[in-house]
Amino acid sequence: MALGILVALMLMVVAAVPVAAILGILSFGLDSLYFGGRLTPAIGEFVWDKSKEFILVAVPMFILLGEIMLRAGIAQRMYNAVAQWLSWLPGGLMHANIGSCAIFAASSGSSVATAATVGTVAYPQIERRAYNERLFLGSLAAGGTLGILIPPSINLILYGLLTDSSVPELYLAGIIPGIILSTLFMAAIVVACLWRRDWGGARIETNWRARIRTLPDLVPPILLFVVVVGSIYAGVATPTEAASVGVCFALLLSAWTRTLKLSMLREAFEGTMRTTAMIMLIILAAVFLNFVLGFIGVTQAMINFMAELGLTALEFMVLLVIFYLILGMFMETLSMMLTTVPVIFPIVVQMGFDPVWFGVMITVLMETALITPPIGVNLYVVQGIRSRGGKFNDVAYGALPFVVSMLVMVVLLIAYEDLALYLPTLVYR
Repeated sequence: MALGILVALMLMVVAAVPVAAILGILSFGLDSLYFGGRLTPAIGEFVWDKSKEFILVAVPMFILLGEIMLRAGIAQRMYNAVAQWLSWLPGGLMHANIGSCAIFAASSGSSVATAATVGTVAYPQIERRAYNERLFLGSLAAGGTLGILIPPSINLILYGLLTDSSVPELYLAGIIPGIILSTLFMAAIVVACLWRRDWGGARIETNWRARIRTLPDLVPPILLFVVVVGSIYAGVATPTEAASVGVCFALLLSAWTRTLKLSMLREAFEGTMRTTAMIMLIILAAVFLNFVLGFIGVTQAMINFMAELGLTALEFMVLLVIFYLILGMFMETLSMMLTTVPVIFPIVVQMGFDPVWFGVMITVLMETALITPPIGVNLYVVQGIRSRGGKFNDVAYGALPFVVSMLVMVVLLIAYEDLALYLPTLVYR
């Protein structure tokens, strides 16, 4: 039965049916097939109850935070500052792409917003400084994925909601892997540019005086991270309240930089509403599908099936990683998480894996899905900012070294669980 559901899901994805519609069709179809449509009348009350979840309010708040950061020009100044400090490495501004994405991720919580924002700022440098276009574009797509791992992360909030895990613990768990993954990305750039030195482009002329002069431009995003994440761990605010505090602080920053205008706010609100409507429709459709699957007994059937296979915990995790790598080629990451985690999570816990550690693992696998064709969302985001045009394959090939970096991160997480659990254990356990 689970295989049949997966096949139906894949067929609709290939047919380019919108994700929310796919989840709704599966929900109503399974209800009609197994219960004669008796669950469908309850959808109104069910969706209303779920949409009132306090933690979900954080989603539009973090989206609005990213929109304000983008439209206030903070991202442009941040990129220029990071470029001064990292461009001496082999690969030049490609390291600024990764560094800027990591910093912006610590305030936006969204991979798409991170890739789009930093990509828009960085793209003109390809022609200006003669970079290898494929690798440069790949660094933007890969750097953007850090938005869902480095806190605050929308995906970690949703994982916490789906599994009843602590969001503050998940946020702490994502910090060290996020730093390591950023380092792995930069290492991939160094290796590539040492192998082919002409890929690294022309260096930026800088000196210590210029670097120090740009430090004030790094203060706003760093302060924003401290305010949002710091308020959570100081016990002053919940993740949802921290997101609201972050929005207020971002407005103060935009007022300080004299970019706070009604036209800017209107654009930020419109962008937030569009993105939130899309995400919430997917979330609520997926939650109802999981409700139907629970009644059918798919979760218990999968637990029994895994028990009959007699796999060890390591064998099960390797199988799960392969499953997600393949699934990530054909599904958007948010819908992939919402449809699979409620089914797989009970098996993961039964196998003895820590729920917080698995939250980081699943997020890294979601990041990999963002840059693996044919459905890698960040690949399309970066392709969309190319003013000169070009083939989609350029971005896909350029992202391959960073896919390898992510696979290395997966291996490290499996081999050393403390990479994710050290900080949560230190603070909470």
